[in-house]
Amino acid sequence: MADKTSFTKEEWTLLLESPMMAGMAVTAADPSGLWGLLKESFASGNALAKAISDPGANPLVKALATDFSTSEARSAARDGLKAKFANSQVADIKAKSIEALRQVSAVLEAKAPGDAPAFRSWLRQISQTTAEAANEGGLLGFGGVQVSDAEKATLTEISGALGV
Repeated sequence: MADKTSFTKEEWTLLLESPMMAGMAVTAADPSGLWGLLKESFASGNALAKAISDPGANPLVKALATDFSTSEARSAARDGLKAKFANSQVADIKAKSIEALRQVSAVLEAKAPGDAPAFRSWLRQISQTTAEAANEGGLLGFGGVQVSDAEKATLTEISGALGV
């Protein structure tokens, strides 16, 4: 089974960023106001917390989530995301996130082929949970739809980038 030592520092940082990018791509596809943004932003954090406590979680997912609980790993992910998205427009964030997820998939396939399917499925689930976290449209979170057409299209793009 792969762990942090199976990857270069840059590759591991890309993996650390990936749960946030899986959610950010969906959020950027159809921004849903402050309350929706807050709900959607919690999806990746919840996924990381669940992975740590889930005895059935894939070992690489669990290793990443455990490492993410350290301030050093969170700083590396934050700094990497800031560099990737500096001066980006919303549409750029979506496109850059999907491209980064494509890179994550390639790194996983090259360095951790046994863990790759479970890790990619986990990222796809984060994007789905993010899409379902807040209603789109409506007024003050009432009405609207659970997952907008733009989010559905983005989920399809994410699935393609991850190969799931």
